[in-house]
Amino acid sequence: MTEYYIPTGHSETELVEKRSRFIGQVWRVSSEEEARARIEETRKKHYDARHNCWCYRLREGGVERYSDDGEPQGTAGQPMLNVFQRENVTDVVCVVTRYFGGILLGAGGLVRAYSKSAKDALDTAGISVVRRWVAMEVPCTYAQFEEVRREVDHFGGVEEKVDYGADVLLSVLIPEERSAPFAAHLLDASAGTVEALEAGEQLKDVPWREPVRKD
Repeated sequence: MTEYYIPTGHSETELVEKRSRFIGQVWRVSSEEEARARIEETRKKHYDARHNCWCYRLREGGVERYSDDGEPQGTAGQPMLNVFQRENVTDVVCVVTRYFGGILLGAGGLVRAYSKSAKDALDTAGISVVRRWVAMEVPCTYAQFEEVRREVDHFGGVEEKVDYGADVLLSVLIPEERSAPFAAHLLDASAGTVEALEAGEQLKDVPWREPVRKD
């Protein structure tokens, strides 16, 4: 079974630590060329910054790279990379730009600032899981609707669409290996009145951890 985690989208966040500005960005990428293009794009945009530290992880070939870009060794790129390793997120590039505020942070302060910038950017981007899903159509009555929704969630499924008519029709995605148990459970729990119908299979990414909303 193929299953891995990637950023849901691009994000940009800002952290101020002792007058230094840390601008964190995350992108989803599929190659080293794409990752390096994002890094170069950021360097050009923030050409006047003191540092543009970066890291990336790629699923293909297990590639991991990072740079401290002039910060003391081990205080920026590696701590940033550690964030994505802990979250098990791949096919990702992260750049944290620092505008120096005139106050030295020390090694520990730099590690914390770069780690937090990377984590904030990832949280804002959100995380999606890529795996094989079975698309299913689940017709039910309005009285059964909320219970069916709970079962979809219980089996690790994702609700894609709801059509409201005389009855309700849920379009859902269920993890491939759980689709048969899901259908059997619904049929049993509803005394044969709710039947989940398969509508094909697909390998796709769906949000697993929603992006953090900024007010």
